[in-house]
Amino acid sequence: MNGVLVLVAFIALFPFFLMLSGSLQTIQELYAGITLWPAVPQLQNFVTAWTEGSMAIYIPNSILYSTIVSAAVLFASSMAGYALARIDFAGRNAVMFVILAIMIVPLPASFIALYKLLVSMGLANTRMGYMMPLIAGGLPVSIFILQGFFVRQPKEIEDAAVLDGCSAFDVFWRVMLPLAKPGLAAVVVIEFLQVWNEYLLALIIFNNQVLMPVQTGLIQFNAAETPMQHVLLAATMIAALPVLLLYAIAQKSIVQGLMEGAVKG
Repeated sequence: MNGVLVLVAFIALFPFFLMLSGSLQTIQELYAGITLWPAVPQLQNFVTAWTEGSMAIYIPNSILYSTIVSAAVLFASSMAGYALARIDFAGRNAVMFVILAIMIVPLPASFIALYKLLVSMGLANTRMGYMMPLIAGGLPVSIFILQGFFVRQPKEIEDAAVLDGCSAFDVFWRVMLPLAKPGLAAVVVIEFLQVWNEYLLALIIFNNQVLMPVQTGLIQFNAAETPMQHVLLAATMIAALPVLLLYAIAQKSIVQGLMEGAVKG
């Protein structure tokens, strides 16, 4: 079994290794064929990617967008998920049906109407006008995930908290929310990754390069007249580092959430 896991890990990591290797090669080495490791690592590729690709602008932009959108989605979806899981109100099933229906509709399908709305509100080519649709687009999936997580928690925990004098909000904030930490971590990772990889909406909303996220910086090397695929690989490595760091930090919580789902589901 361990051998199978090692093989799967190797298959999963090998493309990443090739990307790292290519980011350290010259363009001649890259076009010559598959080279497992360059003869002389070209660290200058990363400097070129950072300066010519304006990564010093795009990386902070994407960190800002991903952080704010993830926090807003987490805040709203946690309360909505808890309400849908624990509060019995008329139309609750209809609300869940609407949420599931919204999940089916991709965000690009609403780009024309969305852009007209943002223009009428004066939010086109603004950071807020870019983040608001991303928040709205991330809520359905996040609510669905957290609603299922709250449903699986024992009702007796809430009853005991109420007997101890907790208000309805205290039960949610001090008792249920800490129990849902693995689910919250999963939502943060999903939303951060989706916003970090977003590309099309930014091209529609922004006409100012200073506001663009990191994915728009990557296409500069692909569209250049001079072949710069080696620098593109270096820029891709730079763009992937924050996501890899997030996964490394939240890995334990994500695995715990998956294990709890397997046991309680």
